[in-house]
Amino acid sequence: MSLLEIRDLRVVYPNGLEALKSVSLTAEAGEVIAIVGRSGAGKSTLLRCINGLQSPTSGSIRLEGRELTTLTPRELQAVRRRIGFVWQEFNLVDRLPVITNVLCGRLGHAGEGPSLLGYFDRSHREIALRNLERVNLLERADQRADRLSGGEKQRISIARAITQEPTLILADEPVASLDPELAWQVMEDLARVAREDRLLALINIHQVALAKHFVDRVIGIARGSVVFDGPIKDFDDAAMTRVYRFDKPAIPAHPIEMEEALHER
Repeated sequence: MSLLEIRDLRVVYPNGLEALKSVSLTAEAGEVIAIVGRSGAGKSTLLRCINGLQSPTSGSIRLEGRELTTLTPRELQAVRRRIGFVWQEFNLVDRLPVITNVLCGRLGHAGEGPSLLGYFDRSHREIALRNLERVNLLERADQRADRLSGGEKQRISIARAITQEPTLILADEPVASLDPELAWQVMEDLARVAREDRLLALINIHQVALAKHFVDRVIGIARGSVVFDGPIKDFDDAAMTRVYRFDKPAIPAHPIEMEEALHER
């Protein structure tokens, strides 16, 4: 049994646009996978379905053998503890110290009462501090998040995600807003901690040349369909052509992807 199994996943939005068309894939613990394709191809929709933020029209998503598409809201909340998410815009609370932002990854473990009051016991703080050290930002623990650079903020968001102790990390364009040097550092940290912890990492990314240095496998999506799925060494010019073969961008099916497409143009 694979860690993640997706079968015939389809998403059609109320306006009739088909964001995903019968997407199927499997992925294993320890794999670092780049998901590539044009803006509006369906990459963000795929991650949102896996994380339960978007309900599929049909199909199956199984994580660690558990079917996610039929879960109740309470059951889905419990499963999300096992899914770390790294957002393009960091999603940090700027006015709070770095350590508090990282400790947010323990909210699903600390118990509702204490965590809502901002109390985390020593064991949770030790996990958070250790993960800050793993992304080389331990010295920033007591600084406010708004005093960090963009690259540092994204590495803090990686520390927060792994502080959840997940089995799966989803990263949606984690380096899109960073300069090349910072993007390299973020991808290096993300790939390293995923491999160290034997996590599955799915990374939506436009910078294919950068991804090639850090991922094991590429899944290429074009107009809602998987058109390439293989090891990074096989992602050659012919594969690039299959993924980016359209003269015009795919029509974005979701507001997030619409925003991406407009930005890219």
